[in-house]
Amino acid sequence: MPRSTRLLLQKTPETDNMKIMTLNTHSLAEPDYESKLTAFAGSLVQIQPDIIALQEVSQSRNASPAAPDRLPDWGYVPCSTGDIGQGSPSGPRTVIRTDNHAFNLALLLAQSGLSYEWTWIPAKIGYGKYDEGLAVLSRSPILGTSQFYITGIRDYENWKTRKILGINTRTEYGNEYFYSVHMGWWDDSQEPFEGQWKRICRGLAPLSGEQVWLMGDFNSPAHVAGQGHDLVLASGWFDAYDLAASRDSGVTVANAIDGWREQGEIPGMRIDYIWTSRRVPVISSRTIYDGTSFPVVSDHFGIITEY
Repeated sequence: MPRSTRLLLQKTPETDNMKIMTLNTHSLAEPDYESKLTAFAGSLVQIQPDIIALQEVSQSRNASPAAPDRLPDWGYVPCSTGDIGQGSPSGPRTVIRTDNHAFNLALLLAQSGLSYEWTWIPAKIGYGKYDEGLAVLSRSPILGTSQFYITGIRDYENWKTRKILGINTRTEYGNEYFYSVHMGWWDDSQEPFEGQWKRICRGLAPLSGEQVWLMGDFNSPAHVAGQGHDLVLASGWFDAYDLAASRDSGVTVANAIDGWREQGEIPGMRIDYIWTSRRVPVISSRTIYDGTSFPVVSDHFGIITEY
């Protein structure tokens, strides 16, 4: 259903609560990718999150470019490379290719009657063959976008290079900002978590006083004291999981995955989070795509939060 002939779905009185979701998708690197993409899109048609933040969103570097004049019909909003809140794109144009995970997800959703606006940026080369990056999808119009590096390393060919991607949109609660985040590890000798967090805080400083959400893979287990989870809390952010009136175990990684295999046996960790800059009434936080609540579609489970 092209953008020219459709309207973004509106909430009904029965669905006034906001549903926001995050997932490290593993996307094209995931075994049996096509069937998992189909299952993921099908589940979203049922759940209908208002905001979706995705990490490890890839496209093949040698795939054909998607027709740029058609992309706006499918909800694509180019991401600005300028200041936070800037609505128009600047700098080199990002090339969306035909197997881009966010693009094909948006296509499947639109074909099912569920329309999103979405943006995507590449941050680095993944697995030696992908443009790997971040995406945010929104059921309400994207009013502005922003991106910036959270690592000192900015070499596209270095796998430790990382960015943050955000949008702002107007919800029934006012203007809100939603960022997709994929951070490094606490004790990384080149790019430690603390340095990346400081860059995030500096980059988001212009949004002081605004409602901001940080959603994604923070690579820092909640049960380990004195590391990433505690640092973010000490910086004045609120963990939506802690605020939730109803919540489950919160586990988002059930076993050893890329980046954690050297840690040995891993019984389960909560390393994916949804953080809010303000204390808000959170109704629920639960794990999704864990094999119980919808099929496993990635090496991470997702989180869905309602507020």
